[in-house]
Amino acid sequence: MTLIHPTAIVTPGVKLAEGVVIGPYCVLDGEIAIGAGTKLLSHVVIGGRTKIGTNNKIFPFASLGHAPQDLKYKGEKSELVIGDHNVIREHVTMNPGTEGGGMVTTIGSHCLFMVASHVAHDCVIGGHVILANNATLGGHVQVGDHAIIGGLAAVHQFVRIGTGAIIGGMSGVEHDVIPFGSVMGERASLAGLNLVGLKRRGFERDAIHALRGAYKMLFEDEDGTLADRIGRTRAEYGSVTEVADMIAFMGDKGNRSLCLPKAFRSRDVQAA
Repeated sequence: MTLIHPTAIVTPGVKLAEGVVIGPYCVLDGEIAIGAGTKLLSHVVIGGRTKIGTNNKIFPFASLGHAPQDLKYKGEKSELVIGDHNVIREHVTMNPGTEGGGMVTTIGSHCLFMVASHVAHDCVIGGHVILANNATLGGHVQVGDHAIIGGLAAVHQFVRIGTGAIIGGMSGVEHDVIPFGSVMGERASLAGLNLVGLKRRGFERDAIHALRGAYKMLFEDEDGTLADRIGRTRAEYGSVTEVADMIAFMGDKGNRSLCLPKAFRSRDVQAA
């Protein structure tokens, strides 16, 4: 059955499914719906139009669904939608969308948001994503499945983080990160593939070998422009799903340019 601690404040418009637990001193005020089995431990504050799925665990002092930190926000009825089986630790903040970004911030399932991590307005977060302590996402950021954002890392607005990528701690990410890429640095640059993540997730040896070959052809060979090398890589490795996903990501022009290795030549940056 649903359990609400006597010290919690839950306004009449809030919808709670069976098995929801609302702990001491939580405040839920808004058009809020929470799915079965989700637990708010204590001192959690949820507002706005916020939908939370099943079996999430939300720790003290998390703030979810309150007005975005965007000066263009004018009170439009945007949403925050959170999936299932997520762990949201202390002091995490997640903001709803804005009119300029589609009106919704979306969080997938089976994610871990560590202490004081922040998801800004209009972000789209996939499944099995990890944001380590104090990791910060600017507005409109897209994060693919199984990506990891290291502690104290900051991701610029509109950046895309590809599937399975890893961002080193204290990195400032200003450019799109390819799927399975590994980036690090005060102003982050591409430093290779997330090989540890690929092996941990059980990728086949042949797929990892193909990704390594594709990475070398794309970013280490010196013949031709980046566009030329993308074509050669597609011809050589395009039948491998993971490589095809990487090439498709690179070809899908986002709002930010690609995150590239430090040694990349300026003409290659222009070709990207």
